[in-house]
Amino acid sequence: MKRRDFLKSTAVFVAGASVSLSALDLIDPKEILAANPQLRWGFLVDTHKCVGCCFCVKACKLENDIPMHANVTRTWVERYVMKKDGTVAMDCPKGPNNGFASGYTSKQLDENAAGMVTIPDDEIAQAFFVPKLCNHCSVPACVQVCPVGATYQTADGVVLVDRTWCIGCGYCIMGCPYGVRFFHPIENVADKCTFCYHRISNGGNTACAQACPFGARQIGNLRDPNDPVAQAVLHERVGILRDEYGTKPNVYYLGLNMEVR
Repeated sequence: MKRRDFLKSTAVFVAGASVSLSALDLIDPKEILAANPQLRWGFLVDTHKCVGCCFCVKACKLENDIPMHANVTRTWVERYVMKKDGTVAMDCPKGPNNGFASGYTSKQLDENAAGMVTIPDDEIAQAFFVPKLCNHCSVPACVQVCPVGATYQTADGVVLVDRTWCIGCGYCIMGCPYGVRFFHPIENVADKCTFCYHRISNGGNTACAQACPFGARQIGNLRDPNDPVAQAVLHERVGILRDEYGTKPNVYYLGLNMEVR
């Protein structure tokens, strides 16, 4: 694995009406795949299938030794409620470790400083869940700002942290535009999702994708046009988060709503 291995080729992205208004560039995915035939890991999240059970969150913590009680996690799920007046409410209480017990129709959301906010059923226009994790960007800001090379990118596109090199300066945490990094509560070094690299590099699946009972999460090779993830990216409308930052994420969303922040 080579540190600071910046792959200049862009990731596949197809814009559509259901994605962020800032994501309007059209890219020919076939040209990108042809120019980069090597293995390149990508992740697909289908928001239509996520029910907020958060089995993925718990499986991730167990797999990667993140304390269950800690208010940090490598992956989490956010709940969005669109109201008929056009306003949006979102909550994500502690990950959440134990899921959203009330599902889509809960009248109360945890708005942090505002406390528990009640939303009557007749005011709700739409509600859905959005799983989030490290985007393993093709141009990762975290790698660029790390002063000691502890954060690096593998040849197949996964962004990792070498704990033996990390000095805990926190530059990568501040530099990540997605807020996916945190200090490990025990190791006191930078931590984040690794796509379960110890699993996938040996032919396995990620802990979160394996735990999802509805198939809302998938990992695959973006350079293999026959891979189910690549097929979805090639032929369906997928969105990415905050593409205006130019980091070229390798996590793609089906059914991404423009109100997702």
